[in-house]
Amino acid sequence: MAAAQAVVSAKWLADAIRNGLVGSKIRVLDSSWYTPATKRDPKAEFAERHIPGASFFDVVECSDRSSPYCFTLPASKHFSRYVGELGISNDTHVVVYDAHDFGLYTSPRVWWMFRQFGHSSVSVLDGGLKNWLAEGRSVTSGEDAKSERKDFQVTANPAWVKTYEDVLENISTKKVQVVDTRPAGRYRGLEPEPIETTLPGHFPGAVNLPFTSFLDSSGRFLANEDLSRKFKEAKLQLDQPLWATCSCGVTACFAILVAQLLGRQDVCLYDGSWSEWFQRASPEHIISEGEGKKM
Repeated sequence: MAAAQAVVSAKWLADAIRNGLVGSKIRVLDSSWYTPATKRDPKAEFAERHIPGASFFDVVECSDRSSPYCFTLPASKHFSRYVGELGISNDTHVVVYDAHDFGLYTSPRVWWMFRQFGHSSVSVLDGGLKNWLAEGRSVTSGEDAKSERKDFQVTANPAWVKTYEDVLENISTKKVQVVDTRPAGRYRGLEPEPIETTLPGHFPGAVNLPFTSFLDSSGRFLANEDLSRKFKEAKLQLDQPLWATCSCGVTACFAILVAQLLGRQDVCLYDGSWSEWFQRASPEHIISEGEGKKM
């Protein structure tokens, strides 16, 4: 199936709903997730209010639950079964959104997962539910929009996923640029990480470009020329190899999506990200203006 545009507008999706395309040719997924500190229940919020025709995509359930790190990419069979049960086949156009206060948070991760498993007909709803509501679009309540189970065949792109060992080697070779999309305070080691066992900081060579810098106040992506300028200001070159990292491999996908908007298709993800790095790395590979890692 042909590749879809990476980002679609609220008007585009509203028109698709009005024309009866959602549920038949298009599946809409609410992929909301929140840190425990927020005390928000994404499934309960979905039942209270969601975009008509949407189903709930559980980013925790659709992950490798045996991994010691959060949101680890699931096995191909797991992903195939999970999305098939949502009524998604290889011919389905998937549109992902979330209800975070930022406008977008987890949906670029789900967009990336579909692409990593070979499905290019996937888009993120620009501005998420926040912008959808701000534009006065309709919502509904209740359970998921049910659909019959479909067959989803996976064609994985393993080269797009980088490991701890890959990053460790790159610290020595410096062949690849690495962008870290966490907030500046966590990157610098001055603000706490959301995972209690993990102290903040970054690994050598990582360049900070917070994911929120890609969004305007409505939660929508900035214009392409502004996005391009963000990379240039961070001294990141989109015509050179680039990997992305964050805390758990979620917001790093913003950088991958934005790079695609700017014409770059092959930015890779360090899936374990900082949650793995801090646990496994030696102290000399932890850079922090705060406490840092003890021997």
